[in-house]
Amino acid sequence: MSRPNPLLDIATWRSRSAGSKGIPSICSAHPLIIEAAMRHALKAGSPLLIEATCNQVNQDGGYTGMTPADFRRFVEEIATRTGYPTTELILGGDHLGPNPWKSLDAEQAMDKAEAMIRAYAAAGFTKLHLDTSMGCRGEPVALADALTASRAARMAAAAEHAIMGTDGTLPVYVIGTEVPIPGGAMEELDVLEVTMPEAVIQTFEIHRQAFEAAGAADAFSRVIGLVVQPGVEFGNHNVIGYQPEKARALSQSLDQLPKLVFEAHSTDYQSRDMLRQLVLDGFSILKVGPGLTFALREALYGLDQIAAFLFPTARETTLATTTERVMLDQPKNWDKYYHGSPADQHLQRHYSYSDRIRYYWPEDRIARAVADLLAVLDGTIIPETMISQHLRGLYPAIRSGRIEPTAMGLILGAVDLVLEDYFEACRS
Repeated sequence: MSRPNPLLDIATWRSRSAGSKGIPSICSAHPLIIEAAMRHALKAGSPLLIEATCNQVNQDGGYTGMTPADFRRFVEEIATRTGYPTTELILGGDHLGPNPWKSLDAEQAMDKAEAMIRAYAAAGFTKLHLDTSMGCRGEPVALADALTASRAARMAAAAEHAIMGTDGTLPVYVIGTEVPIPGGAMEELDVLEVTMPEAVIQTFEIHRQAFEAAGAADAFSRVIGLVVQPGVEFGNHNVIGYQPEKARALSQSLDQLPKLVFEAHSTDYQSRDMLRQLVLDGFSILKVGPGLTFALREALYGLDQIAAFLFPTARETTLATTTERVMLDQPKNWDKYYHGSPADQHLQRHYSYSDRIRYYWPEDRIARAVADLLAVLDGTIIPETMISQHLRGLYPAIRSGRIEPTAMGLILGAVDLVLEDYFEACRS
């Protein structure tokens, strides 16, 4: 007997008198982010949703070098180390579709996308976001709704086939794609178009018909959410905060879809109050990724400066200098996104909200620089006064004893401050 999918009834959570009313979605493959999330969920007694994107993890390895089965093992190893029960772990796949192979003809790209979602389903990922909205070679950038829906149905049918005859937990699905491409917005933002309520109903109905035509009606019965644009996003330099009054009609459209919730992408850098309001308005799945690695980078760069002062001769170069060299040597993950003068691009490489530095942490030279930094500070109780100077946001938690004044304590603590906003917002 398979275990019921814990997200299957998420649409009822808002009516609970107690307990979680939504769930954060941790979109990161960085081991320290995942460890911090597990420690927080363990402390909170909460289930934990961790998601991988199609570019990050796929049957060809993605930019992490991991297949879905590899990613599952990677996450479970961290769970074993932190003591987080794997039975409470929910793995999700984000933007699953042809995006990594959109330079190919559509049929070739969809064959690859089908192989990917089969690998995700077979590896036990039980929350699958279907995103087939992008055009492939020779197609328009954005596709008609009917074609997008038929390709999404094809993906769902492939996932269902991959687990046929097994006793694993049946996956739930999220449809809809009114968000930027995987990786985030590519420019500074001013205003955003909130999804129209009629578009929500139309998306749902077109997908329902497409799933039935593809013989995947049972899979459609497990569609729990729609990705829409509630009016939140971030660019390289700015954040657009949630304005509930602009999304009121969108939120009310859920009254016509009682088994569904909305999934909000790019909620990074929203305040806790804004996150709480999103959950109350039906955006029950809050995705966060760059905001977590931004906090990680802040902590590492602060420690970099602390180590340079305390142990000025211990390293040949700083972490920040190494990251700059590597990013200049390997510009493919930032040069299409960061514009302006050389000085502007230098600023963005290190301090952009889009945080494209996150793609570089696994690179050998940067990984060694981080290891060297942690080795230099190993066993050091970092003075409160230096924490106040270089990591001011963590200073109150240091003074109260909630965070240890060690390098690892500060790193995990910095990420935990962001996580706290999400978990608290979902407990509203």
